Amino acid sequence: MKAMVYTQYGSPDVLRPEEVEKPIPKEDEVLVKVHAASLNSWDWDRLTGKPRIYRLLSGIGKPKLPILGADVAGVVAETGAKITKFKPGDEVFGDLSAGKWGGFAEYTCAKETELMIKPASMTFEEAASIPQAGCMALQALTEKRTIQPGDEVLINGAGGGVGTFAIQIAKSLGAYITAVDLTEKHAMLQSLGASRVIDHTKEDFTKQDRQYDLIVDVIATRSISDYKRALKPGGVYTMIGGRLGTIFQVGLLGGLVSTKEKRLSILIQQPNKPLGAFIKLFEEGKVKPIIDKVYPLEELQEAFQRIGNGSVKGKVVITLHAG
Repeated sequence: MKAMVYTQYGSPDVLRPEEVEKPIPKEDEVLVKVHAASLNSWDWDRLTGKPRIYRLLSGIGKPKLPILGADVAGVVAETGAKITKFKPGDEVFGDLSAGKWGGFAEYTCAKETELMIKPASMTFEEAASIPQAGCMALQALTEKRTIQPGDEVLINGAGGGVGTFAIQIAKSLGAYITAVDLTEKHAMLQSLGASRVIDHTKEDFTKQDRQYDLIVDVIATRSISDYKRALKPGGVYTMIGGRLGTIFQVGLLGGLVSTKEKRLSILIQQPNKPLGAFIKLFEEGKVKPIIDKVYPLEELQEAFQRIGNGSVKGKVVITLHAG
């Protein structure tokens, strides 16, 4: 089968198209004919091997898994002997980040628990764009605090996959949304439901005379004291990603500086767990994937370049036509 493979860390140039053996599903796996896969920031981290501490998971000297891609959508081609949930021909999607990854290939294997049936109203491209970003957005907005109509919610890094989903979900809950990202993304953010927009290269939202009930931070770069200052009494700050130093600071000290009035925490991803709830929002018309561009598998390098330079609005999707 065709696949995009990497055997060393580096820029998107290290990705190479190769013909590799089609995987054979184990008794507790299904073989998926991949129709679409999407890129996430985690793919970028595993490609570059930076920060280096991440290599403890992906491989110290070289990548342990040669094919990236965790968010996939496709058709079940074959099932292992112990599979009861799916049958050949089922249209499925899910996040494979807890297992073997392998989405940037014509076929990949997945555990039964990593997949769900794709709604007929959802295209393969839409389905592939949802699992990681959609589930993290839903977790961040519902786990630590129940949003009430009129609550002020700030989303930092709002123009990417998680952010564009989070705006729509928060809007459906009646929140007043402030979206933080580059100016060129502001029109899109407002069209999704943001009432107020900030360019983080020109303004620091933590130094303004404004506080928020909930802050969802995709690209955290500031100190925990800055974030705490930006919260209202009873407010919650949830970090999804950011600079390594900030991640350690919130992870190690967030619990110590949190009070009953203001809480700071890091989101612990639960792959696929909220996917059923997200499907309900999709089918109710409350959320839709924002897809910046769709690339063929052969142009995966270019797609990664877009992720690396931060210019993507929403999600970037790869399409495949397996034989």
